[in-house]
Amino acid sequence: MADQKQMTEQESLDLITNMIQKAKGSYHETGIGSLLWGTVVTIASVTTYFERTYDFSIGFDIWLIVLAAIIPQIVISIQEKKSNKVKKYEDDALNAVWLVFGITIFGLNIYQIIVPNVTNEFIKIEGWQLTKHYLDNSKADEPISTFTPSIYSLFILIYALPTLVTGIVKKFKPMLYGALITYGLFIWSCFTISEYDFLLGGVAALICWFIPGVILRRKYLAQQKANV
Repeated sequence: MADQKQMTEQESLDLITNMIQKAKGSYHETGIGSLLWGTVVTIASVTTYFERTYDFSIGFDIWLIVLAAIIPQIVISIQEKKSNKVKKYEDDALNAVWLVFGITIFGLNIYQIIVPNVTNEFIKIEGWQLTKHYLDNSKADEPISTFTPSIYSLFILIYALPTLVTGIVKKFKPMLYGALITYGLFIWSCFTISEYDFLLGGVAALICWFIPGVILRRKYLAQQKANV
């Protein structure tokens, strides 16, 4: 009878251990989410910097690769919900935060593509135009199109939001520090020309997501190896 009781206690302990390990295998704790966002945003930011600085185009909007982070995030989150019955409530909340973040970033991209063009059309209908005038009269006046000044500063500000939330909820210091540094980069970007904003955004993506993602991934893989 004592052996049966001991066996039951051991089985209970194993069950609890397995549940904890499953809960630790969430999308945010494996590092996949951070690595995805860190990669696509860094690539998009740096590419945009070079396009604007050296006046060329790669032929499509590089920011469409943000979908490469949003879609896998949705798919993986759905799979986790189906397969992991011991998923913690905090993971559901974090999934919601990151999903809203992704939609917001995508929406801002749509905004900066559509709004300047629509505004230009309204200006044409009203019969006037924007003009660049040199105060020293060194050059002739030049007509210019509507643009959104330093909008990427807003992107950098938004980058810090899901990072800070995840860092606080998961008590993960690399993300906490990354978010705080990103807020500093946002302030810095308010005083730089637009081209440099994209470089700062690339740095923010590396600090916020890619580096913490590498740390999380290594930690997760080491944990999985130890449990084999």
